[in-house]
Amino acid sequence: MGNNKQKSNSFLVQGGILAIASILVRMIGIVYRVPLTAIIGDKGNTFYSTAYSIYSVLLLVSSYSLPVAVSRLISVKAAEGEYKNIQKILKATLWFAAVVGGGFCLLTLFGAEFLASSISKAPLAAIPLRFLAPSILIVAILGTYRGFFQGMGSAIPTAVSQILEQIVHAVVCLIAAYVLFQYGERVDTIKETDSYAYAWGAAGGTIGCTAGTVAALVFCLFVYLSYRPYFRRMVRRDRTGRQDSYRTIGKTLLFTIVPVVLSTAVYNLIDITDQIIYSHHVSGDVYESTWGVYTAKYLLLIHVPVAIASAMAVSAVPAISRSLQDRREVVRKTSAVIKCTMLIAIPSAVGLSVLASPIIQLLFRNDSSFAHLYLMVGGSAVLFFSLSTITNAILQGIGKMQIPVRNSAISLLLHIILLILLMRYTDMGIFAVIFSYIFFGVCICTLNSFAISRYLDYHQSLLSIYVLPGMAAAVMGVCASLVHRFVSGWTNSSSLGVIAAIAAAVLVYAVLVVRLRIVKEEELLSMPRGETLAKLCRKCHLFPGAKKGRRR
Repeated sequence: MGNNKQKSNSFLVQGGILAIASILVRMIGIVYRVPLTAIIGDKGNTFYSTAYSIYSVLLLVSSYSLPVAVSRLISVKAAEGEYKNIQKILKATLWFAAVVGGGFCLLTLFGAEFLASSISKAPLAAIPLRFLAPSILIVAILGTYRGFFQGMGSAIPTAVSQILEQIVHAVVCLIAAYVLFQYGERVDTIKETDSYAYAWGAAGGTIGCTAGTVAALVFCLFVYLSYRPYFRRMVRRDRTGRQDSYRTIGKTLLFTIVPVVLSTAVYNLIDITDQIIYSHHVSGDVYESTWGVYTAKYLLLIHVPVAIASAMAVSAVPAISRSLQDRREVVRKTSAVIKCTMLIAIPSAVGLSVLASPIIQLLFRNDSSFAHLYLMVGGSAVLFFSLSTITNAILQGIGKMQIPVRNSAISLLLHIILLILLMRYTDMGIFAVIFSYIFFGVCICTLNSFAISRYLDYHQSLLSIYVLPGMAAAVMGVCASLVHRFVSGWTNSSSLGVIAAIAAAVLVYAVLVVRLRIVKEEELLSMPRGETLAKLCRKCHLFPGAKKGRRR
């Protein structure tokens, strides 16, 4: 019985592994973006972000959702012991990745100038965009192998490859950006311009992205080749007698990939639509001076806690798919993953809003932009995008693939209407983008929550999932603000104040979560390193009634 429960909770452990990897990846991303910004400036970040937004859309349409789709297919077959079909799914998906990824790679390579000129007022973004083209093919193949490992029940290859990818990305990015920025300065001198240095510096950043994906693919291939003898033995021992034709697998793959791709693509089209609308409503100078700040500072920090929800989503899809025959188990996993996500998203949103200015100054020394105001006003985006990400995954896991597509499309349309109205009839500028961005997240998570309630007959516990964590986060925010003011005033160092405030925030929130019984002891045990955390809580007498029970 205990083993079964431990097995049923393993998806939280797998999600925890991916979440830890995602946090490390995001932290490395923050660390290297600080010196990158020092090298290429906010203007260079605009070129970098423009190229990366276009690349992201092409990646989303071509292959970004392959790990989720492949893991879902393989997890279902693995639960039935159909390893011969798993082998066929892997081969078919690799062919799909090579054809589609290769096609979009060529489109990006030869259409970079047209794409950059059509989408924004930064045509020089074509330079960094071309260096991203090979990544589209590489990521397609890489995503297939990551999906294979996740479907087979292991998140470790994906986690390690993500960290390796980001480390290589960071190192190569900074070296290439420095070298190419100097090359761009020489081009500016020859052409008597002032933008090529920033564009070529941004290209150095995108070279790092390509180098990182190559390193991750090499690692995943090494792991797969090491695992292949064992996998082949499982294929030979497959006695199910069920073998699907490649035609059947192709159709299943297509019907699984397309909804996931569409859902993810529509969900992530927000960045490119915001960029198009904003760039066409402001002057070129305003666009170049604000868009890089918005993407390289505000969105960079917002996406750190959202990455945890993305990691939980990757783990939740195959886990829920394996439990479709047991509705109670699906509901239990749904409740667990939503609660776990909100326990992180709510305090993250509060912390980023309360400590917005000192965090920006800590990361970006002598920052003179309005990034801290963006973060202060738009910190709540963490909450809504984390919830929308995880609810998308739950709907995909229960086989309602078309629902996230529909909900994302509706939300995107409403978002576009709101943004156009705000840009046309108000003087909010970039804040119109921020408010519309938050509105998009609110729409998706609301529509998805209604759909989950309808299909699973599941009703969320508002008190334990939202209200009590919100109260604990509010107290945490007050304490963090007071600690920052006291320590920074006492030491005359804002950096030490931020570090002390974050430490105090984590401690206060953790204690309140346990004392208010938001997380019970049995729930804590099901989380990654739960036994260690529970033991620590027992030693500190944090579980209500624990001390009294021992006296008896």
